Amino acid sequence: MVITELLEKNARLYGKETALVEINPTEEHDAAHTWREFNLIEADAAQPYRREITWRDFDIRANRFANLLLTRHVKKGDKVGILMMNCLEWLPAYFGALKAGAVAVPLNFRYTADEIAYCVDLADVSVLVFGPEFTDRVKDVLPTLKKKVKQFFFVGKKAPKFAEDMDELLPFCSSQQPPIDLKEKDDAAIYFSSGTTGFPKAILHNHESLICSCRTEQAHHGQTREDVFLCIPPLYHTGAKMHWFGSLLSGSRAVLLRGVKPEWILRAASDEKATIVWLLVPWAQDILDAIDSGRVDLSQYRLSQWRLMHIGAQPVPPSLIRRWKEKFPHHEYDTNYGLSESIGPGCVHLGVENEHKVGAIGKAGYLWETKIIDENGEPVKQGEVGELAVKGPGVMTCYYKNPEASAEILHDGWLYTGDMAREDEDGFIFLVDRKKDVIISGGENLYPVQIEDFLRGNMKIKDAAVIGLPDARLGEIAAAIIELKDGETATEEEINTFCADLPRYKRPRKIIFAEIPRNPTGKIEKPVLRKRYGGDLLVDAQNKG
Repeated sequence: MVITELLEKNARLYGKETALVEINPTEEHDAAHTWREFNLIEADAAQPYRREITWRDFDIRANRFANLLLTRHVKKGDKVGILMMNCLEWLPAYFGALKAGAVAVPLNFRYTADEIAYCVDLADVSVLVFGPEFTDRVKDVLPTLKKKVKQFFFVGKKAPKFAEDMDELLPFCSSQQPPIDLKEKDDAAIYFSSGTTGFPKAILHNHESLICSCRTEQAHHGQTREDVFLCIPPLYHTGAKMHWFGSLLSGSRAVLLRGVKPEWILRAASDEKATIVWLLVPWAQDILDAIDSGRVDLSQYRLSQWRLMHIGAQPVPPSLIRRWKEKFPHHEYDTNYGLSESIGPGCVHLGVENEHKVGAIGKAGYLWETKIIDENGEPVKQGEVGELAVKGPGVMTCYYKNPEASAEILHDGWLYTGDMAREDEDGFIFLVDRKKDVIISGGENLYPVQIEDFLRGNMKIKDAAVIGLPDARLGEIAAAIIELKDGETATEEEINTFCADLPRYKRPRKIIFAEIPRNPTGKIEKPVLRKRYGGDLLVDAQNKG
């Protein structure tokens, strides 16, 4: 089976039912009106507050785009870039590319113009679909893009002169399923690594990977047709889309929320009757802080139907989940672990029945295997720290056009993740840190995630990041960058006193009060911090050594 068959099945069985809802909140929505009321009041607005699309219309739009690509001589295996904010047009463009036999290439909406050009060139993108937010960035590198891109399609109002208007073209394209024979082993999508260690790599997946993600997600969270999934993270990332794949498999509704304010998340969950919400750590922290400060009154929202809150994309502080359960005791909690190289979340899975193991990422997910290995690829003893490796039908085909990098992490079907982990006596896996983030201080290995989790236990601290900085005597020391909650103050001496409960060698030697930069998937941008505070000097020295 290929993933486009699931869309066609839903259009056939549930054609008149809503597939996707798009919510575009503004500051006005902090008032008493619901989005439905705003939609009636300002139906002629340039960007409606609420839009929706049925499964039948979703499939038709995907078919029309596929047939448009075929009329422009797009061949099987050609690359179609998608550069849009979350919107109703995003997923039909993705599935339209797949239906045409092309390879969908989602692009990060935070990319600079130069990064867009770099990724378009790396992935051999020949068709680019983009939204109005990106017109200037695309225009800035247009001569470079035109070396690879032959067709530019614009989604929105007032298309630039160098692009064609999708909304004007699609009504004239056939709504019938295009006659393209697709196989599970056919290339399907290229995703890009997060770029936290330099320029992103292009990660190639086939249709088997995408189907694996659908099955794994539904097996873990039991989506039924009655569920409503609130999707907040960007669709270009495997995490958001692959969690939505559970909705695709079950034929259930999803809501795309364009905004992360606590009030907006809770209002969307309330008005749209969301049953499943996937949050990143910063958003969950913001919701709890808004409740604690009195800015948010939970009695103003209808949330009894919300059954599952799950978090992924980064290590989850146990203290955060304890706080969450105090405010939302009826919620099931789950966390998933995954990489873009393993088609997003789910290759390791905690499970809602294992809340007593909060802090662990879990065990091997549905259809997956795991092992923890030493530098020679041999399994370590239980309880010892080693590199996590995963194996399953969702492992990437390769890094596109990068056989050397592929060979570094792909070994006999196993994907070496670069994450250091340990397994406890019950078989649950705990992340220790990224292999490249481990700090070696005076011969001792320090794992920043452990120190960060400890620091977040301080009620004044909103977020924490620990990096290695050069030290003439110890080689490197642990430096803690600390972001305080709004209205809180603290001194370096106060933080050092709090850290007295840590073993001496784990205590940060330097305290920096500053904002913590995170990428769109919630991961701490440690290269940014290293460059800002001098850690790059250490990295450069190690590389030269």
